[in-house]
Amino acid sequence: MNARAKPVPVLLIAVALLAALLGVGSTAMASGPDTAKAATDTAASGHEGHTMAVSALPSGDDPDGDGYIPANPPVTGVTPSDREPAPRYFHEFQANCDVTHTAPDDPIVYPSQPGSSHDHTFMGNTTTNAHSTTGSLYGGRTTCKAPGDSSAYWMPSLFNGDRKVLPTGPQVIYYKAGVTDYTSVRPFPKGLRFVVGSPTQSAAEFRGHPGWVEGWECGDSYRNPDFPSNCPANTQLNIRMQSPSCWDGRYLDTPDHKSHMAYPVVKPGTNNNVCPASHPVAVPMVEFKMAFPVDGDMSRVRLASGTGHSFHYDFFNAWHEPTLAALVEHCVVGGLQCNARGYDETHPGEGAALGPDYRLP
Repeated sequence: MNARAKPVPVLLIAVALLAALLGVGSTAMASGPDTAKAATDTAASGHEGHTMAVSALPSGDDPDGDGYIPANPPVTGVTPSDREPAPRYFHEFQANCDVTHTAPDDPIVYPSQPGSSHDHTFMGNTTTNAHSTTGSLYGGRTTCKAPGDSSAYWMPSLFNGDRKVLPTGPQVIYYKAGVTDYTSVRPFPKGLRFVVGSPTQSAAEFRGHPGWVEGWECGDSYRNPDFPSNCPANTQLNIRMQSPSCWDGRYLDTPDHKSHMAYPVVKPGTNNNVCPASHPVAVPMVEFKMAFPVDGDMSRVRLASGTGHSFHYDFFNAWHEPTLAALVEHCVVGGLQCNARGYDETHPGEGAALGPDYRLP
């Protein structure tokens, strides 16, 4: 599949109807050669309330309903950088965003289909719902410290028994370099969206996921693919997971919500992380670091998507372009460890990307 050869919506609908009658998935049949494997994986990862498959419904940013949203303009002529710049231990900034609301909506997987997903906990943009589009999110109200970040972030809601447990306070969402050449990282294109992880991944798949960092942890219990059996009093349940950081330059979304993105690969003969040739554009790695205020007996703790190893998250970019560009350039490309204002306390002489009000000066 390439940018000039998109699936025909009518054919997709017919295939979907035929698949429904036969009781089989149609994603792989509807995909082109370079997305066939991703589509096959998608078809195998269906989940009640959260099936990542081709949408047959025209909606939002995808008026023909084929699941492909082309970048306009696409980014072409990029060669993955294998350069090794001067080492810097950090090249990141934070987007600190409070929880806004919860809802059984997912504007990426189930666009324009309210109530079709399992329950999600949303952060950032206050208006995110099943009908959200790039236009509806962009410039909207946000709970992130930087007003220019009207992006939408969400994950399956956490429950302790029947009680929903929401993270309190600003959650830490890192924007980092995922490649060794941190100077090659560029801002996300407006409207880029993707899903990290899968609600149907097994414990082994979760632990082996390229975005795995530390798994679930609390107290002295670390690297758990599922919830610890008990968390000490007055501790929190924490999870960290990282997104792919290489983009194909062609699509803002694809039918499986993943194949337009890729994780870096190790260059043979080195320890350097580089983008694969199929996804040559280095973009920030989005790392969720969530903290849930729950302790004690964890036997009744679950996610709306199921067990602990069903954890996954979604990102829908609606940053104000100059604000994101300033933070990426100053903190990621500049090799700094920045807060949400783009200020590195250990390098005060470098200044800040944003003013005291977290806006561009």
